[in-house]
Amino acid sequence: MKKKFFGLVMATCVAATILTGCGGSKTEEMPEKLVFSYVTAPLNVPTIIEKEKGIFASTFEDMGIDVEYAELTSGADQTQALASGDVQVLYAVGASSVILSAANGADIKVLNMYSRSPKAFCLYSRDESITSPEALRGKTVAGPAGTNLHELLVSYLATANMTIDDVNYVNMSIPDAKAALDGGSIDAALVAGATAYQAKQQGYHLIADGEGLIDAIIAVAVTDEFYNKYPELIEKLTQAQQEIAKFINDNEAEALEMVAATLDLEPAAVEEMYEYYNFSTEITEEDKQGFQNTADFMLESGMIENRPDINSLF
Repeated sequence: MKKKFFGLVMATCVAATILTGCGGSKTEEMPEKLVFSYVTAPLNVPTIIEKEKGIFASTFEDMGIDVEYAELTSGADQTQALASGDVQVLYAVGASSVILSAANGADIKVLNMYSRSPKAFCLYSRDESITSPEALRGKTVAGPAGTNLHELLVSYLATANMTIDDVNYVNMSIPDAKAALDGGSIDAALVAGATAYQAKQQGYHLIADGEGLIDAIIAVAVTDEFYNKYPELIEKLTQAQQEIAKFINDNEAEALEMVAATLDLEPAAVEEMYEYYNFSTEITEEDKQGFQNTADFMLESGMIENRPDINSLF
C-alpha cells in the first residue's frame, strides 16, 4: 500500500520558546478542559488513532488541561456546539457546515485541513442502465441534504445542464438511503465510506463518485476568539496533529487495524477505502478554491443567502 503523505505545519522556534516557558503548568487564563468533536465515519483515521493512543490527552496534560470528547455526527450540531462554547475544537467538520455557520454570522475559523476524499462519496443504483445524468431524469434519488453527497448529485446533473429539480430528490441519512435502495423504493442512493463499500461488494452499479465533481473537504475548526486568545493551545494542537500523522505514517498497518476494529469493518475494506483519502493538514490554494466551490453550490441551492468571504475563514 502506498504511504500517505501528511502535510504538516511545523511549530516555529518562537512558538517552541513560548511553550517551554509554560514550565509544565497552566496559567490562570487557560481553560480547565478542552472538548473535541469526535466523528469516526466515514473513515476518519486521525480521529480514531488520536483517541486510541490518547495523544490529545498527553499533549495537554502538562498544562493541567483535561481532554473530553463530544460525539456529534451532524455538522449543524457541531457548529452549534462550537458557537455555544460546549466544544472548543471541531476535529473533522465539513466545508459546507463551516460555510453555513459563517454565512449565519457565527464565529468560526479553519485552523487547518483534515481530509479530502472525493472518491469516497458515491451515487449507486441497482439499475445498470443508469449511465448518464439524463438517465436519472424523473428518477428518485435519496441522500443527506446539505452535504458532500448532495453537492455530488447537483454537480453530476450539471454536467448535462440538469438541475436537482429534474430528479425526485429525497432527503435521507446515508443508512436510510442504502436501506431504501436495498428495498427497491428508490432508484439511486447517495452513500459514502463503509456504506459505499458495502454497495460495491453487493454488486450495485456505480453511477458516479465525487472525483472531478466535488472536493469533499473536511477541516479542523475553532472560533477566531479561541485562536487569538490561546496561541499556546493552538501550537500544542499542531504538535498533536504532527504526532498523529507520524504514528500513522510509521505504523500504517497497526493504525488501519485500529480503524477496522473501531468501525467493525474487515481490514481489507479499510485498506481499500484508505486509498481514497488525503489526510494532509496543509491548507492549499486548491482547498480554498474547494471551499469557494462549495459556497457557490450552497448559494445556488438556496442553502445560504449570502456568500461569506472565503479567505476570511482561514
